Amino acid sequence: MKIAILQCDDVLDNLQNEFVSYSFMIQRMFNAIDDTFEIDIFNCQLNEYPDDIDAHDFYITTGSRAGAYEDIDWIQQLIKFIQLLDQHQKKLIGICFGHQLIAMAKNKSVKPSPKGWGVGIAINRITATPDWMHETKSELNIIVSHKDQVSSLPDEAIVIAESDFCPYFVVQWNNNLLSIQGHPEWNTDYSKALMNERRAIIPADRIEAGINSLSLKPDNTLFTQWVLDFVKH
Repeated sequence: MKIAILQCDDVLDNLQNEFVSYSFMIQRMFNAIDDTFEIDIFNCQLNEYPDDIDAHDFYITTGSRAGAYEDIDWIQQLIKFIQLLDQHQKKLIGICFGHQLIAMAKNKSVKPSPKGWGVGIAINRITATPDWMHETKSELNIIVSHKDQVSSLPDEAIVIAESDFCPYFVVQWNNNLLSIQGHPEWNTDYSKALMNERRAIIPADRIEAGINSLSLKPDNTLFTQWVLDFVKH
């Protein structure tokens, strides 16, 4: 199976020696289940895209510090590419920023949350189990780092996981598009390191609660299996 990673940001320079890159994290996420995937990386900030959209079995975004609603050329180009993928019924998995970009591509809204930053491990209720999903549980625990959220959905969208903090946490938009507000590719060490880097912009009590939440085990493997179930369906 061939995967195209749409890279939307880099790990902070001072964290790259330990944590490498977001594309590396996504490769590690899939390799934990199957190490035979062929993976290509396209840097969307440099407007890199595949010449043939049919050359890969599915696409997946990284997260980004950028806002999905920002009027920046590379973001607008990526939204157009997402619309192209959807038009051609190509499978796309949106992670965090990519989750929000799908909303923008669907002409829905993304806004800063009045609840502020979400960091650490978020506990979400499973609210739907589509027929492509082979394994499920009552809750999905996933690492998060965001202050923006999707704030509206089209009628055909299915909310798969939600919380009081983030009502649209995992969304199946249609038969081609699946996305998550969290980071199933991150590990707890990276989450803690990034929280410490962002102490100047995130309230101390939110950081403390986020770090304490990292004692929970994230359901990264479960969500990765969901991705593969969705892609193969």
